[in-house]
This record gives sequence, structure tokens and C-alpha cells, in this order.
Amino acid sequence: MKKQISRISPFQTAKVLALVYFAISVPVIALMSLFYALMPGPKAPLGVMFILPFLYLIFGFIFTAFNAWIYNLIAKWVGGIEFTVSEIENS
Repeated sequence: MKKQISRISPFQTAKVLALVYFAISVPVIALMSLFYALMPGPKAPLGVMFILPFLYLIFGFIFTAFNAWIYNLIAKWVGGIEFTVSEIENS
């Protein structure tokens, strides 16, 4: 059975993905900070790296909302993304 996504809620999608981006970026930044601290030579303040997840959250929200809005415009014109679904048995 084919289904079509005809509209994406920009605000709700942006909220969810911004939090996903934040959740993914926190451990990545923590690892980067660890490697950064172990590198020899002069360094910029380490606190700057901890701002990055928040920037990722903010810009992820803005660009996801914009992309969902663009998707909705295009979906009205050419139709939405099609995908096939199938029923599965509970085991």
C-alpha cells in the first residue's frame, strides 16, 4: 500500500530534530574536548566547545523549520514523498 507525506509540521519537526541534534552533539563534543585537552601546544579556551551543542540545537531548529516549509510548498506542487507500508504480524 502506497502512502504519501503531503505535509510536514515545520515547528513540531524542528523541535524534535533540534533536540535530536543536541543529544547527538553532546557526546561528540565531550569526546572532541577530551582529545583537544590531550593535544600538545597552545589552545583556545575549552569552554567554546561546550557552546557548540547549543548552536547546533538553534541552527538545527531554524534550518529544519525552513526545510519543512519548503517541503510543504514543493509537496503541494508535485506531491509528497511516497513510501510503501506493509502489515507485519506480532510475534
